[in-house]
This record gives sequence, structure tokens and C-alpha cells, in this order.
Amino acid sequence: MSANKIQHKVNHVALVVDCSGSMHQHQSQLIRVVDEFVAGLKAESDSLGHETRISLYSFDHKVENLVWDMDVKHLPSMRGLYKVNNGATALIEASLKSLDDLGHIWEAYGEHSFLQIVVTDGEENASGGDRRHDGDMAILGPWLDKIAAKMGALPGHWTSAILVPNSLAKRTAQNYGFPAGNIAIWDADSQEGVEEAIDTVRAAATSFLRGREHGVRGTKNLFAVGQDISVDDVRANLEPVPADKYRLLKVDTEVEIRSFVDSHPGVTYERGSCYYQLGTRVQVQPDKDVIVVEKDTDRAYTGDAARSLLFGTGIQGTVSVKAGRNPKLEVYVQSRSVNRKLKPKTRLLIML
Repeated sequence: MSANKIQHKVNHVALVVDCSGSMHQHQSQLIRVVDEFVAGLKAESDSLGHETRISLYSFDHKVENLVWDMDVKHLPSMRGLYKVNNGATALIEASLKSLDDLGHIWEAYGEHSFLQIVVTDGEENASGGDRRHDGDMAILGPWLDKIAAKMGALPGHWTSAILVPNSLAKRTAQNYGFPAGNIAIWDADSQEGVEEAIDTVRAAATSFLRGREHGVRGTKNLFAVGQDISVDDVRANLEPVPADKYRLLKVDTEVEIRSFVDSHPGVTYERGSCYYQLGTRVQVQPDKDVIVVEKDTDRAYTGDAARSLLFGTGIQGTVSVKAGRNPKLEVYVQSRSVNRKLKPKTRLLIML
């Protein structure tokens, strides 16, 4: 390649959505929020100067490609494309087909990365044949072998992730080969759960695209935040909090937030004034502020742009997130609970 040749970044995103009978209550809402997800991909790609192409799949006991590797700028609405049926759930078959299809994309020119996100509200029961009625699970064995082999052989610039309805389904997804950090649980029994699921996916896709700017082409920790931003990003986009307006307290043992604060001289617990350090996965509601802290200096930054910087532009709802690995920065989330359990080896930020 010549020294002056531009290696433009090309992102191939496959969104694979369950359309089995149990998704019927979510059909109209899912169409709307997927359209918003695509709009978010377009906005982030435009701001970064990337080319992003999207493929859409739906699956019940059959797997159907709805859109193939189309520029997000030209993707029509999911309305008229996505329709819930009364079939079973060929989860493994859908996951494999979308990965196999993406494997046909020519990568000779440009710097390509691949992101597959599967959304399901149930468990596998149809790959290789509908087993809802006959109870024959023997046919599933070869499919388990296929997906485990496929996931284990994915190149480093491929990322495969999934949203599942419960912890049992999460363990099953891990057995299929989905990395633990690329599995998130969503509430498949509520309308709010759909919006949270897509906002979580959208935040993850934003993190994925931004990570490309730092040379990260694939990840096994997709559903995390803060790993894709730098100190320069924070200083350029957020407002510094005056040093005399907050305190950082070290947490040594698991303890309730109010009693912990009140045990320190000079501070008293007040609802909304405390920010816990983001660690394991939590739900961050749209009315919760966030603060970013430089580890080396303990300087804190916040502002109206904080949520957009961490979760992605235009995300208005609740997101399910955990802390990404960032050697320079920590993320803190506002708490209004009087009995939140603070975790050992974390810190609490108190606004004075």
C-alpha cells in the first residue's frame, strides 16, 4: 500500500432481532426504537467520518435477511420490514447465518470491523427444526457444536454480542461462545424494557465506533462505558467541577451509602448529592447525572454533555451499563437512594 493511501474505516453492523410470537407485544415499539438506533449509528458515523453499513435480520423458526449491508444513510424504516410471527426461536441458526453472511464481505481495501448484535426474549428451541411440540432435543447437538466453533474462531476485528431476558439465558449464551462482557440482560416483559434494550445497544454501538478511533477493531467488553474516551475528550467536552465543591471518599467495606457519608466529619447525606463509582452493571435512568474523574489528579468533570460523551448522542432513556477498563478515568453515577450498597475498593464522590 502506498504511503499516502487513506485507509478509511468501514463498520459492518448486523442487528439480529427475534420475531417469534412472544415478541408480539413489542412489535410497534421495537420498530420505532430500532429506527432510532439506526439514526444514532448515522449521527456517530458522520461525526467520526466512518462508513457504516447495516444488515437487519429477523428470526422465529426461520431466519430472514431484511436488509443487506446497506449504508446507514439510506436505510428505510423498519416499518413494513419487521413483522412478528407465531413461530419458535431459532436463535443459534440466526446467529450463525448473520455471521456467515458477513464473512462474504471483501476486506481487501479499507480497515473493516464487524459488529453483530442479537436481541431475543426467549431461548433456543428451533434451530434445525421446531422442537416446541415433539420434545426432540437431540438435533440441537450439532448446532451447539457449530456455534461454539464459529464463536471461538472469530477474528480479532469481529465482535459478537447478545441481549437476553434473564440470567439463565445469559449462562446459555456464554455456553454458545458469546463473551460474558458482550452479554446484557433486558426486561422482556415490559414496554420500558424494549426502550432500555435498544438504548443499551445504541450506547454499545457508539462505544464500538468511538473505540475504532483509538485503534480498537473488536472487543469482548462491549456493554461497558468509559473505555473509549480519553482525558483530552473529557477536558474538551465537559466542565471542570471546582475543587472545593466536592470530596472523594474511599470505600473499604460494603456499606449503605447514607451511613457511610454520615460517618465522615464535615459532610451529611443529602439525596442527589452523592455519586457512586461505576463498577458492575447497573441501570442508569435518564434523570441521573454522571461525573468523570481523572485518576491521576482527582479532577472532576461534568455538564450537559456528560451523558452523551459516555452513552452516545441522543440517548434519552435508561441504559444498562458497567464500567469499562480505562487507566486514566473513572465514571461516577448519581444516586438518590438512602440504602444503596457501596462496594469495597471503590470511591464515593460527594457534591458539597
